[in-house]
Amino acid sequence: MTQRTGDTAPVIATTNPYDDDHLREECAVFGIYGHAEAGAHTALGLHALQHRGQEAAGIVTYDEPQFNAHRGLGLVGEIFADGRVIARLKGQSAVGHTRYSTTGAPLLRNVQPLFAEFEFGGLAIAHNGNLTNARILRSEMIRRGSLFQSTTDTEIFNHLIASGRGGILERFIAALRRVEGAYSLIALTKDALIGVRDPRGVRPLQLGRLGDSWILASESCAFDIIGAAFVRDIEPGELVVIDKTGLHSHFPFPRIKPRFCIFEFIYFARPDSVVEGTSVYDARKRIGMELARESPVDADVIIPVPDSGVPAALGYAQQSGIPFELGIIRNHYVGRTFIEPTDEIRHLGVKLKHNANSAYIKGKRVVLVDDSIVRGTTSKKIVEMVRNAGATEVHMRVSSPPTTNSCFYGVDTPERDKLLAARLDLEGIRAAIGADSVAYLSIDGLYRAVGENGRNADQPQYCDACFSGEYPIALTDQMNSEDPPQLSLLKELGR
Repeated sequence: MTQRTGDTAPVIATTNPYDDDHLREECAVFGIYGHAEAGAHTALGLHALQHRGQEAAGIVTYDEPQFNAHRGLGLVGEIFADGRVIARLKGQSAVGHTRYSTTGAPLLRNVQPLFAEFEFGGLAIAHNGNLTNARILRSEMIRRGSLFQSTTDTEIFNHLIASGRGGILERFIAALRRVEGAYSLIALTKDALIGVRDPRGVRPLQLGRLGDSWILASESCAFDIIGAAFVRDIEPGELVVIDKTGLHSHFPFPRIKPRFCIFEFIYFARPDSVVEGTSVYDARKRIGMELARESPVDADVIIPVPDSGVPAALGYAQQSGIPFELGIIRNHYVGRTFIEPTDEIRHLGVKLKHNANSAYIKGKRVVLVDDSIVRGTTSKKIVEMVRNAGATEVHMRVSSPPTTNSCFYGVDTPERDKLLAARLDLEGIRAAIGADSVAYLSIDGLYRAVGENGRNADQPQYCDACFSGEYPIALTDQMNSEDPPQLSLLKELGR
């Protein structure tokens, strides 16, 4: 394999250091088969998926008889800005990944796609999600002599495949049957592109078409940027193999009830994407409308916390009849310039990212609409900023239920004792963020907004563990730990 790896200088983070009050999706995957510009198209696809991970990215292509790779720390546009990099990523098939790491400085050895040579040839693999039995499998493999080169649980797939028997498909399926957790995964061999979702379908994976080329991606917005057509969602538990004979679908697992991550509709997915047959933008507007029905307030103006609060705020305004205004303006260019700010800059806090549009706030009773409150740190600063801009009242409306539990399925979440709603009741939250009132969308309201009649308590239609504490996939590592369930291990082994 000819491997060219971006040696970008280490950075602490490429995400805004003051944007710590949202849950973060940890990564995105993209793959293409049968296109002369596979490498360039993959870079464009990853650019469209940048919102799912902003700290590292990589691409592996196959150009017979060799694989070519480039990986780096930073944003997609930085890593692949040099035309010479794309020119070296030759081949008609490719797989790419963009990553948000969970703890500490990103490490180049963890940047995906991971590549390894096997008996059947090379394999590059990109993974979105988390394996909930990663520690047990990793310990077992180390005892048997496996040497791990990274701290990501994705490498477990490589070792399971290496110790398997038969061809690549047989080994791949055998490996999948050993792992537990949530995953959407794309793998590239010299002959094929392989895509698979876990049996619950927690994380998204979609199929697209560009002429005679097949594409796999986390979201449909990645198809739009290269002019490809959305075909369908890969089904939960489905494994597709794309090779020179076409696309072949397999279902190696018993069918079980899907539990797609409902937070995709609230925050993770891009508003212009369609996931599970639903327009994300439309779903978020309906969420805002449900919120207005459940928690009305006598006010003068509806203001979103940008950018994620905008569609829900539009829905809230439409339902309530209260005018919508962009009363907070976001600075989109806060990044590594402020990665190690001085104490004075730290004191400015949220103002580095948001600024009050005072003309639409002064003397007004304001309803702030945001998608979630995690730690509460940003919410408190936003409320204070709006008060300082002259608002007579500030009411917070949250377009999701209270976030009371950590996610173990591929989303970076604080430990439970850091979650504001896990520690405080509604009045405590109101006091903590300094609002005149605060209200969350009910879980039934959320389900109604995404097209259900409400939440089926016996068999929930989605994964909503961050709200309900009901985990649809066993937390095997945690249940076999002497310590109470925490995110520390999963963060160490996560993307």
